[in-house]
Amino acid sequence: MAKTPLVDMLRLDGKTAIVTGGAKGIGRGIAERLVEAGASVLISDIDEDVGARTCAELGAEFIRADMASEADVQRIVSQAVERYGGADILVNNAGIYPFKPALEMTVEEWDRVQAINLRGLFVLSREFAKAAASRGSGGAIVNIGSIDSFHPSSVGLAAYDASKGGVLMFTRNFALEAAPLGIRVNMIAPGGIATEGAGAVQGSMPENLTRDFLSRVPLGRWGEPDDIAVMTLVLVTPLSAYVTGAAFVVDGGRLLT
Repeated sequence: MAKTPLVDMLRLDGKTAIVTGGAKGIGRGIAERLVEAGASVLISDIDEDVGARTCAELGAEFIRADMASEADVQRIVSQAVERYGGADILVNNAGIYPFKPALEMTVEEWDRVQAINLRGLFVLSREFAKAAASRGSGGAIVNIGSIDSFHPSSVGLAAYDASKGGVLMFTRNFALEAAPLGIRVNMIAPGGIATEGAGAVQGSMPENLTRDFLSRVPLGRWGEPDDIAVMTLVLVTPLSAYVTGAAFVVDGGRLLT
């Protein structure tokens, strides 16, 4: 069998991708790479102003959506179907990570984290898979988990860690369910990535915690959104055609220490 040229394997011409939380940070970085590879990209985000601006800059399409709302999440897929006939790629990136000890957290605060980080991811994955199955197109899902899917980084992130642990197990189980539909499901577990949102969280943490975190990264630096974006590109192209149910740690070696 003739091999596809490597440069062609990185192209996404004719493909449509959904990126949640794509207005800024990791999501924007991912959307930018997918656009560069030739995909039509639909970005969802709760921040309408920043999202619209990002889409104008990247040449993507925007839809405002709250991942905690099932109706909003369903509209994301409906818009992809209406505008592009469906979607081939789903990147579940949207998430929140309030830094607050569990002993001080209300049930409402806990539920909000789970609703956005885990329940919304489930609903969108379900709707994406149903739409792909109806047209027999297959596809690829990439869930953005965390190194906290495997090991807690700090006290104060119990709600976040619970949600990201759930993302890992959902990824593995849904990969089994979606495989007969031709849909591959994988997870990326970022370490410390330099984004606006992460900076806000770090600003609410004791300075010694952020300093200690970085000191334990063997590669000696914070990650960049593009470190996650290029890994995503690998997972949604034929470069990983025989990969599903896997979790890829992109953390500069932090979990090794």
